[in-house]
Amino acid sequence: MILPILIYGHPLLRKRCLEIEKFSNSNKINSLIKNMYDTMGKAQGIGLAAPQIGISLRLFIIEYNNFYKKKFKQVFINPKILKIYGSYLITKEGCLSIPNILENIIRKNHLILEYYDENWKKYKQHFNGLLSIIIQHEYDHIEGKFFLDHISDTKKLFLHNQLKKISAKINPNPINPNTNNNLHF
Repeated sequence: MILPILIYGHPLLRKRCLEIEKFSNSNKINSLIKNMYDTMGKAQGIGLAAPQIGISLRLFIIEYNNFYKKKFKQVFINPKILKIYGSYLITKEGCLSIPNILENIIRKNHLILEYYDENWKKYKQHFNGLLSIIIQHEYDHIEGKFFLDHISDTKKLFLHNQLKKISAKINPNPINPNTNNNLHF
């Protein structure tokens, strides 16, 4: 099922998300994950975090083909960044919740992440390069942050009017995790 993506300015996007209990209803989690992949695919994204669809849980997904046409597809439940290190990379980032804005963002190119997959298998894994950048971007979402939080105040001022127009289009009917919509955990 394609779900609405919350737009910049929605208050839920600025909240730190809650951890998912390990023994939560796996059918609901799997349904949520499937819906997230459907939504991300329709929006032509490479990553999507649960708060972007109105669910305040520590969950994000990534699916993309790298330069060598190798597909990477992964679910990240309750991720924790243990270490960010290495040299800095400047990449042009965009966001499904902030349409039509791309900005150069500086991030370190290595990280060590601890997380669970959709089968509750625990991983402690090193990621580097573009994959590290994508993970940091999605991780920001579950922390209540945006990639724009990494730009200068001058650039934010320059983008102010565009962001104001985007936030004026906030979806008035997001999924509410406190209602009976079969996505409640």
